[in-house]
Amino acid sequence: MFKIKTEEKEILNHKEHLDERKIKLISFISFLMGFSQAVLLYVMSSYFKLASGMENVGIFYAVSYAIFLFILLNLHKAVRTLGKANVFYFSLLFKIITIVFLIFAAPGNLGIFLLAAYIVLGHIEWVALDVIIENFSADALSGRIRGLHLTIVNAGFLLGPFLSTRLLDTIGFSGIFAFSLIINALIFVFALIGFRESNHRFEQKLKVADIAKKVFARKNILRAYYISFVLEFFYALMVIYTPIYLRDLGYSWEDIGKIFTVMLVPFVLVQYPMGFLADKKFGEKEFLIGALFIMAVSTTAVYFIGLGSVAVWAAMLFLTRLGAALIEILRDSYFYKRIDGRDVDLINFFRTTVPAAYISAAILSTLLLAFAPVKFAFVLVGAVAFSALIPAFALEDNKCEKEMVKAQ
Repeated sequence: MFKIKTEEKEILNHKEHLDERKIKLISFISFLMGFSQAVLLYVMSSYFKLASGMENVGIFYAVSYAIFLFILLNLHKAVRTLGKANVFYFSLLFKIITIVFLIFAAPGNLGIFLLAAYIVLGHIEWVALDVIIENFSADALSGRIRGLHLTIVNAGFLLGPFLSTRLLDTIGFSGIFAFSLIINALIFVFALIGFRESNHRFEQKLKVADIAKKVFARKNILRAYYISFVLEFFYALMVIYTPIYLRDLGYSWEDIGKIFTVMLVPFVLVQYPMGFLADKKFGEKEFLIGALFIMAVSTTAVYFIGLGSVAVWAAMLFLTRLGAALIEILRDSYFYKRIDGRDVDLINFFRTTVPAAYISAAILSTLLLAFAPVKFAFVLVGAVAFSALIPAFALEDNKCEKEMVKAQ
């Protein structure tokens, strides 16, 4: 059975292999995936609301992410049996089939089931791609590789909300689903061509309990896990309730598209430079603390805006995403410097922050919004974001290149 002696020993002893050609291909596919996901991401809650007739749609996300969490905890078994690329292929193929049915299904119970399946399959697809990326990365370049990757992904995300809100206004949900089908079909073609030789299998046979022990033996990964959980909690409630709240205030889908486009700009501007600085000059810890503070304060401040101009909303949501964008790259840079491509189980476990956060956010928001207005969700997110400062201060920082040169 796999045993942990020291965290530092694992960091120093694992093997690395940088394949720039594969990284470029993955980045292109990631751009298309980000674009495809963003087309649906910010209108999903409105679809659930239309299909169910309920304002409080958190329960649908809770169920979807509970299913994803169960699959994710056992995904390393599928990787061991099928290989990394095949897991990606199958999740993408079934997602495409789901989208086909969504095009023709009217908003209702069937539509809710299909959209929940889309959420689950889409996240499995991202985790499988994450494992493939790590197989062709090098730790010393993690900040730059992850920063460039996230910048490209988020460039795709930047285009999505503006387009999806326009499509929703003119064609409706079926038009959005049809457009998503075209993009996902392109992704499937490029992935088939590019990942044929990337179907590595995972050899370790660990149970969920073994993986948990492995994580708890590495305190810094556990602290990074909580920070990641808080970031995903932020995404969960902001993605679910911001569009609903803005619609309740009377903003048009066109205005919301403009607000969300400005809101997402930090993800394109800051992630590669921040990854570069983390690698070369500073490490991740201090910037993580600052980014958490920005996200916590600005999200709490959203509660006090109410009906304001489009520019005010765009500026405030821009600040929330500035903090989130910095946390996202620093979280990934920190984590991937402490594992390698063999640690499929740790990567899968680390990504459980997504379903765990969405389930927690859905349950807590459902309870809160049973007796409070929707805008109280922003206060809840701010409070949870402040709590991440505790593990952030306790992190052992990674050494940057400047510090490693001095130590020689």
